[in-house]
Amino acid sequence: MNFEDFEEKTISRETIFKGQIIDVKFDTVALPGNRGAAPRELVFHNGAVAVLAITSDDKIVLVRQFRKALEKVIYEIPAGKLEQGENADPQAAMLRELEEETGLAAKTVTKIAEFYTAPGFSNELIYLYKAENLVKVENPRPQDDDEILERYEVSLAEAKALIASGEIADAKTILAIQHWELSTHA
Repeated sequence: MNFEDFEEKTISRETIFKGQIIDVKFDTVALPGNRGAAPRELVFHNGAVAVLAITSDDKIVLVRQFRKALEKVIYEIPAGKLEQGENADPQAAMLRELEEETGLAAKTVTKIAEFYTAPGFSNELIYLYKAENLVKVENPRPQDDDEILERYEVSLAEAKALIASGEIADAKTILAIQHWELSTHA
């Protein structure tokens, strides 16, 4: 089958919400093969970066924070949205987030993956990096005014226990930990 056999052509698009982080659109699409029309609710996001930061003693750096959408506190790898103009250099954005959220910089950076968080309704793309040879930044950039974070360093076994307990509950962090385990602890 070709792309045309799957493509949904946009008949109309209505902006439902235009926010600081996301835009929500309502599309009516023509289904392929003359199968009629269908509605699509879509979330557009500028993208994000995340970092699997590994310390010299083989621990992962996590941040603990409250997530309003979940109404709970969870552990996550350092991450953040791409600011306006940062799409051209997501690695620089990742290094900014690492410094802001942890006070650390990395001498070695490797891109792990790019992935969509929920392609059924969103175009959010996360760039995931691995940062090693970490160094403390003497005067780090401040955290965002609306963020309250605690930094933790945990072993692989501790990270897996946090996944099992539900304290790590987001896909980017689980994916990063899985990558870490498969690449270095196999």
